[in-house]
Amino acid sequence: MDAAARSGAAARPGAAADRGPCAGIPAEQLDFVRQVLDRVGDKWSLLVIAALEAGPLRYTDLRRDVPGISQRMLTLTVRQLQQDGLVTRTAYAEVPPRVEYALTPLGRSLHHIVTPLITWVADHHGQIREHRARTATTP
Repeated sequence: MDAAARSGAAARPGAAADRGPCAGIPAEQLDFVRQVLDRVGDKWSLLVIAALEAGPLRYTDLRRDVPGISQRMLTLTVRQLQQDGLVTRTAYAEVPPRVEYALTPLGRSLHHIVTPLITWVADHHGQIREHRARTATTP
């Protein structure tokens, strides 16, 4: 048995890599995978997805539930999440107009990953701050 087979990453024609997180991704899909990871992994997208967990929210409620996000950034973020099929935007024909954002089934499946990540960061922020402070003062 060769080394690739022993490592569980048998040579796959067209695979982006022989091993590691990209081993199962065809090379022609890797750029798109990186784009999606960049989109869903940015700080605002993670927080918007987490905020929508409880159900549909109006724009102003969503902005309140994601502290620190600017109006422009929230608009851009929900638009991008909508383009990727993670969030829906529903406009109601009322006066004044009402718009709600909600997770799609695809967005809900991502939410199950996002929430533990946010919790992990909140639980370990003290340790991370200590390490940053230590390395900032080290020549």
